[in-house]
Amino acid sequence: MRGTGDLLETLPPLHRLALAYAPARARLPTLALLALDARLAGIVRHSHEPMLAQLRLAWWRGQLGNDAANWPQGEPLLAALGFWQGRHGALAALVDGWELLTGPVPLPAAALVGFARGRGDAFASLAGVIGAGDDPARVRARGRAWALADLAGHLADSGERRTAGALADAAEAPRVSRTMRTLAVLHGLARRRSRGLSPGALLAAMRLGLLGR
Repeated sequence: MRGTGDLLETLPPLHRLALAYAPARARLPTLALLALDARLAGIVRHSHEPMLAQLRLAWWRGQLGNDAANWPQGEPLLAALGFWQGRHGALAALVDGWELLTGPVPLPAAALVGFARGRGDAFASLAGVIGAGDDPARVRARGRAWALADLAGHLADSGERRTAGALADAAEAPRVSRTMRTLAVLHGLARRRSRGLSPGALLAAMRLGLLGR
């Protein structure tokens, strides 16, 4: 599909690595999800005022609530979301999760948990779109565990980092199918990122991609 190469470039390098382990039939829907996640992250990270971030997030929430036929032309990310086969509305949960991070610092634990819930719900929806056959509850739990571990590695406030790290350590992370292997690799990389991404850590993450454990 035209424009997917540009979308791939918007992903963090480790997310590109994880995407490489997605089976062919899952790659484009997974890319669309990760690219949307990256776009929302950029909105939250680069908006100097919470209200500006919330307005931009509201635009994406509105688009996800629309039929794809009514989307504006020329936005590669919206075009890629067409691979969600009309089920893109479920991704509003991801927008809601990112919006919880626009509150005043220090963010309460409830905001971090809510953010993780939005990311986990998005991956559970992806499993349905690509016909992964996984129990949605297992995918949702693994997605939340990844979200918390990833968040702990990016928060600037030390108290928030400790809270997110403790929540990540306590989170259940069930195994998922090969079709959802990208999620397993994302989780493995996020957990190892906090300890430094040594060559051994990257090899362990690649083992997750190949073997799922």
